[in-house]
Amino acid sequence: MNKILYKICLILIKAIPMCIAFIYLINTILSYFDIDLPILSTIGGTSMLTLLLLYVLSITFKFCLYHRMFLHYILIEDIITYIDYYTKGTLCTDRELFILHSIIAGICLFVILILKFKCKKNAHK
Repeated sequence: MNKILYKICLILIKAIPMCIAFIYLINTILSYFDIDLPILSTIGGTSMLTLLLLYVLSITFKFCLYHRMFLHYILIEDIITYIDYYTKGTLCTDRELFILHSIIAGICLFVILILKFKCKKNAHK
């Protein structure tokens, strides 16, 4: 296998979940303020099959939990979005939904920071 192509593939597998998670976060914030940018969904929207592929790739290439946290965040956000969509927003108000998304983002970012330092520390051993 071409080493350069292999390295590019690894970088993309690591970076894409981070980019998608960032786009999800931006889209959530903008949606709360009634700003709709369909380009964000076009660029960062994922299907469950794509998410499954990213999980399998992260396990195959033995990425640490830090890298998978972005995938966990995307999965949790998708589940909440699907529930809200299929219940037609009857479970909670837009404000409550935004608060829920914000709490999840905050918790995930906190865990990501902890895991980042933990993974970095373990890599130096």
